[in-house]
Formats: sequence, C-alpha cells, structure tokens
Amino acid sequence: MGEVLALALPFFGVIFLGLGCGRLARIPESGLAWLSFFIIYVALPALFFSLVARTPFHELTNGSFILATTATTAVCFTLSLLIGLWLRHGNLPEASIAAIVGSYSNVGYMGPGLTLGALGAAASVPTALIFVFDSLFFFTIVPVLMAVSGRDQHRLGQTLLLVVRRVVTHPFNIATFLGVVSAYFEFQPPAAIDKTLEFLRNAAAPCALFTLGVSVALRPMGRVGGEVPWLLAIKLVIHPALIWLVLSLVGGFDPVWIATAVLMASLPPALNAFIMAKQYDTYVAGASGGVLVGTVVSVATVTAMLYAIQHDMLPHGLLQ
Repeated sequence: MGEVLALALPFFGVIFLGLGCGRLARIPESGLAWLSFFIIYVALPALFFSLVARTPFHELTNGSFILATTATTAVCFTLSLLIGLWLRHGNLPEASIAAIVGSYSNVGYMGPGLTLGALGAAASVPTALIFVFDSLFFFTIVPVLMAVSGRDQHRLGQTLLLVVRRVVTHPFNIATFLGVVSAYFEFQPPAAIDKTLEFLRNAAAPCALFTLGVSVALRPMGRVGGEVPWLLAIKLVIHPALIWLVLSLVGGFDPVWIATAVLMASLPPALNAFIMAKQYDTYVAGASGGVLVGTVVSVATVTAMLYAIQHDMLPHGLLQ
C-alpha cells in the first residue's frame, strides 16, 4: 500500500497544493495565462510527441483498441446525456455539459503522469491513443449538440468547419501527428533537441496538476444538482468497469493496455467540462461542482484502482 500511496499522493498533493494556493493567494485568474500557455502549447505537446515518436509504428494503428475505448466513452456520454435530459428537464445544452462531467476523463493533466508512473513506458501508446481519440470525440459531439440546440449561433455547416479547424490545429493533435510521422520514419532527434524535449516533458505533469488545482479553486462552487452524484458514479465507477468489460470481450490486448485504459477511465472529470460550460454559458455551476467534487472523490477511487493494478488484482479477461 505504501508504494501505491507514494505514487498517488504526489499527484493529488500537487493538485491540492494548487487548490490551497488558489484559495489563499489574491492573484487573479489572468495570472495563470502564461503557465497555461506553456502547458498546452509547449510541455504537454512535448510529452505526447515523445511518447508517440518512441513507439513502434505498428502499435499506433491498433484500430480495435481505438474503436473499443472511444465507443465505450461514447456510451458513457450518451448515458450521462440521458440523465442530464431527465434531471435538467429536457434542457439539451445543460445536459450536454453534464454529459461531459460523466464521461470525459482528465486524460490531459492527470493521465500521462499516472499511467506512466504506474505502468511504465509500455503505457505510453494506449495513453496517447485514448487521449487523442477521446478528445476528438468530445471536440466534435459537443459543438454539434450545441448547434442543434440553438445555443451556438453558427449554422451547423459552419460549426462542423469550426470543429475540423480546431481539431486539426490543436497543439496536442499536431504533436501526436508529428510523433506518428517520426515513428514511421524512425526519426531520432539530435541529442540537444532530445534533452530539451525531456526537460519539457518532465515539467508537464507538475505544472498541469498545479494549474488544475488553482483553476478549480477559482471556480464558483454553486449548488450541486441532483444529477451530479449520478454523473460521478458513471465517471468514476461505470466508465472504468465498462472499459474493462469491452476490452475483455474484444480480446487480444496486452494486459498493460487494458490496465492503462481502465486507469484512464477512472480519472475524475476533465477541466474541459467547466471550460465548455463557460464557452456556451450554460451549466457553469454544475460543471464547476462536478469537477471539484469528482476530483476530491477520485482521491479514494483512483488510489484504489492503482492498488488493484499494482497488485495484479485487475482480471485480464472474463474467463479469469
């Protein structure tokens, strides 16, 4: 148990350190701007490029894994959307943001550090694949739902073009694409560049986690609606269980890939839930409360999942 706590507590410790600093320090949210820019446009892209570029190319084209994990996330999104529609009285924009809380893991800020720390370099490929394709799903489905609901004033065609542009120009996706190209050509960067990339990727996790804590601290904590416990149950319990079930049914995956997918699915809601709520000016308090409560609760659930993975308690298949 000591090894698990030694792995988990630094991650959550940095988050709560940021949370405490955000509550105590009288610094406006604009003070995060350059650090956020560094994380999104420099450190995390360096991390994802390095993860993918060092991977044998044939492992990056595992279509069955991509389809299984993304489809499972879509199922959790749909289930959360239905709960949101039920408890938010048919309000599609609010239900769409609620569905993000119930299905979008914090795969960017928390995912790589936890999976690589728990499972080693073998977790790099499934981590990158889940991040890229889950993000593509959410960056596509949410704007489309907002356009359908009338919350987004653009026409559906304009919205789809905007979605494509954002996906193509997102720094994480660009870095991953360059990593795939590097893996295909087996490109080895010069020592100085490789050292710079190592320096940057080592900064990614602590900076991202601290920023996550500060960002959560600065969010208004409004009344948590009755749907939030249901959404968090889907996010923290049903999502990882369903991922394990689907991957086990499909079969043929390395146990490390299964463990990586389950651990990624067990992460708390992504901060993007609040960002999208602010963007569309809907369900802001619910998204803020869901991210904050989900992050706190996940201290227990993610630690338990890490314990299960570290002690090989996660079944490798349905027949085991």
